[in-house]
Amino acid sequence: MMEESFPFHYSLLEYLFTLVGLLMFLLDIVLDIWTVVSFYQDGAYVVMAVMIFLLLGSSVLLQVFSWLWYSDSLNKIETKVEKFTDRHSLIKPFHFLQLGVYLRYAGVIEISTTYFLQHTNSFTEGVAVYLNHDLQMLRLFETFSESAPQLILMMSRILQRGEVKRITGFKILTSAAAISCSVAMYHRSMRAFLPAKRKMSWISTVIYFLWNLLLIIPRVTALALFCSVLPCYIIAHFLSLWMLLVLAAWSQKTNYMEHSGWEWLYRASIGLIWYFSWFNVSTGSIKLKSILYYSFMALDTMMLLGFWWWTYASCWSSLNPLIVILTLLGLYVIGIIVKIIYYSLFHPNCDEKKIAEPIEEEQLRQAAACYDMTDSVQTSLHISAAAPAQPFARVPNRHRKMAANFYS
Repeated sequence: MMEESFPFHYSLLEYLFTLVGLLMFLLDIVLDIWTVVSFYQDGAYVVMAVMIFLLLGSSVLLQVFSWLWYSDSLNKIETKVEKFTDRHSLIKPFHFLQLGVYLRYAGVIEISTTYFLQHTNSFTEGVAVYLNHDLQMLRLFETFSESAPQLILMMSRILQRGEVKRITGFKILTSAAAISCSVAMYHRSMRAFLPAKRKMSWISTVIYFLWNLLLIIPRVTALALFCSVLPCYIIAHFLSLWMLLVLAAWSQKTNYMEHSGWEWLYRASIGLIWYFSWFNVSTGSIKLKSILYYSFMALDTMMLLGFWWWTYASCWSSLNPLIVILTLLGLYVIGIIVKIIYYSLFHPNCDEKKIAEPIEEEQLRQAAACYDMTDSVQTSLHISAAAPAQPFARVPNRHRKMAANFYS
């Protein structure tokens, strides 16, 4: 088997994050079970049913994506644990039993441990990067199909019962931070496609985390406030806006999945992410897309807050609707400003025309070699052209496409 040379970087820090991610994933399951049991004991059967629906729906979504990615690349499996399950036809049963994500964790931990203990070639490092990227993508789907809706459900229940305390506010802020952290970790996994000397700094990570947090807090709070006074209408709001966002994803001509029939599942998932936060899914100018998205979401958020104010019942004398609305809108504006700072100073960009071209083997090398806008794109292309061509047959197409979207 011919070895491949990957211009990627998979550090010990990413490896430790993977281990911590597995522990947090297990802890999250325990906390979810405890929450469902507590709802049952309190007699909140409707909330319990919604919670179970979110948990099961998110788990099934993750397993479907994981299985589809495995089925499209069974000949590219590199880890022993995955080869063992494939050889004994256990991959499909694992996913049916909702254990596919754990199989991926096992594969990432195995090959990452091998790389750090034996200091093997860059091919092993590249495989670790790709496996970790798939895992982070699944965690991103889980975040916006389970964690974000669950946070809105908990906040609306707290608002309805009027049980706002300092510890409650801290828990809500922690949950919002966990959502932003998941987005930031996916961002770090994409930055692994850059050369090691251009890896993502902690300052860049913190800024990326911060602007996501500042934008996610107003969004989920507005949805929770609206849900607390008009719980039946939140479903209609979600379905109508989600279908519009799915059509928007379709208009971007996404081509992420190997089979076109499953592309609509990906677009439906993108629509779900867009309901809460921005996520780039196509090449081209990100500036215009961001302006349109955030303008539309700002109007929708203000509409939700307006309906809440209109139907607001003074259950708490200390809660001033005007102050709440102005605070949330202020956080939203600050989040936009911090995002502009990030994309102006910390985000790697490539020449838009180069990215818009079909991504062939050599162009993937060029995309991975792109630096910040302050660097010379022509120099990086000259260096990559001078390097001998290396086979990239094992690189899944979805990684090529997501890298191109990320660098645009």
